Amino acid sequence: MGQNIHLVNVFTSNGRGGNLAPILMDARGLTDLEMRDVARRYERESSFVLPAPKGSDVDFELRFFVPEHEMEMCGHATVGTAWVMHSLGMTDKKEVKFVTKSGTVRTRREEANDQSLVFVSQPKGTVEAIQNEALVAEILSVLGINSTQLGGPWPVQNACTSRLKTMVPLKNVEILNNLQPDFTRVKDICEKLGSTGLYPYTIVPGTENPVQIEARQFPKASGYPEDAATGIAAAALSYALASNGVVPPGREVLVHQGRAMGYPSEIKVQLVDDGCWVGGSCTLDTR
Repeated sequence: MGQNIHLVNVFTSNGRGGNLAPILMDARGLTDLEMRDVARRYERESSFVLPAPKGSDVDFELRFFVPEHEMEMCGHATVGTAWVMHSLGMTDKKEVKFVTKSGTVRTRREEANDQSLVFVSQPKGTVEAIQNEALVAEILSVLGINSTQLGGPWPVQNACTSRLKTMVPLKNVEILNNLQPDFTRVKDICEKLGSTGLYPYTIVPGTENPVQIEARQFPKASGYPEDAATGIAAAALSYALASNGVVPPGREVLVHQGRAMGYPSEIKVQLVDDGCWVGGSCTLDTR
């Protein structure tokens, strides 16, 4: 099994950082427990490649596990899987189609500035402001901040493409990077919100195309406290920004994540008529 596992840093920034994704290129014959054990060994979201279901129009099936459970979809692990396939010559298609438990997604490869970028498709997002003041106060308490540190005039919002995330706008990057959440309470507040993670963010002043964002992700129950890069959350955030009038039609969003962890990441989001594309660059991990 070990020879089949490729460790890929996904959504890297200038060749550094990114979110590590263990990718098992041939998971045929593995049980759910064995796949989950891989995720536990590396303490990361892990991707498992299986043959396409018979009669389907996709190229491969993907399953995803974190140390605690199986996930319906994982954006950065899908990007990393497609990147490895291109790197190993497993496919010569610029667009590869995968079936996941959340549905069918497409990936596409682009060449830019001597880099190979891979993007994954996401459906149109939904956005809803959290009106319950007591619930907002509890979110702030879990994050260890108060209402004066929120960035306005935008509300705290639940946003979703493949999975629902809770968007918390903050005044500046100093507040963001100095957050010290009470991790023992993250799961409980996420369950109250119906969310899979808290995604505090701040807009980088003076950026327009792309609009640049600094963000952090605190997942509900993945088996680790923070993510260095979260493509699904970046996609959901882009729809929240669009609903707030921050991102006009046709503009791109560039999300910087992981800096507080020492793993700087860059996630590119392109909003299109029927959804969005989320992508970036990757490198093989040498650890």
